[in-house]
Amino acid sequence: MRKTLLLCVVCFISILATAQLLEIVSTQQLTIPANEELKVAAISPKGDYLLLTNDVNRGLMQYDLSTGNITTITDAEGAGWGVKISPNGQEVVYRERYMNADQTLRNNIMQYTIKAQKKSVIAKGQRDLSKLASVNLNSNVTINGDLHMVLTQGNKTTVLTPNGVDEAYNWASLSPDGTKILYYVSGKGCYTCDLHGRDIHYIALDCRAPQWYNNHIIVGMHDEDNGKWMTASAIVAYNMQGDKQILVNKENMAVYPYTANGKIAFSTIYGEIYLMNVK
Repeated sequence: MRKTLLLCVVCFISILATAQLLEIVSTQQLTIPANEELKVAAISPKGDYLLLTNDVNRGLMQYDLSTGNITTITDAEGAGWGVKISPNGQEVVYRERYMNADQTLRNNIMQYTIKAQKKSVIAKGQRDLSKLASVNLNSNVTINGDLHMVLTQGNKTTVLTPNGVDEAYNWASLSPDGTKILYYVSGKGCYTCDLHGRDIHYIALDCRAPQWYNNHIIVGMHDEDNGKWMTASAIVAYNMQGDKQILVNKENMAVYPYTANGKIAFSTIYGEIYLMNVK
């Protein structure tokens, strides 16, 4: 049964014991179709729409933040995982997973044009997701099949393992000014480094799924579990000095924030979608 989350104003006010890095202007729950439990898959660079998917990444929908209108892009399996949006917000790249005749899972890599509401195939029948990872629309850094970072600059591609080749890297992204890489090392925490994989800077352990808010502040989630399932999850902000602000308290079970243009979109484990305006 879907749990109704009661979010009083105080739940979204940062705890006074933490630093004030961002000022929360407003937080609202978005209206989504009845009986749907969805999560945020991406936010457009201008912050004018969200991409939503379900809890197992099936399907992809565009949610217009000015009108609340929802447009279905695809109902395909796996479409909500690793989706990318172009810098102008007009192109979306995603995958459609299917079972092939030989009983192997395959992926069609798709491109969807927002204005024309048309989709086309970039690559058919892919066994892995390297093709999806290699499409650089909104970032020049991706994660390869070895869970290492791959930086693409023009025609040059470099594999980066700043914390060592035996580590598993995730959630890598380029800073807005293009000078630093933000990433998470499994079991170790959140870091930044320069474009050569040097100048490594540790930020925090409790900032998974980190996203750049600007060049100096990142936003992520601090989730807790009992070894079987998640028991708490907060949305947090950190600056480069390691100062922390709790944006959403852990009791709200808020997960996977996405940031753009003064907005932070996030989901809860109960299938609810929220939009926070900050400055």
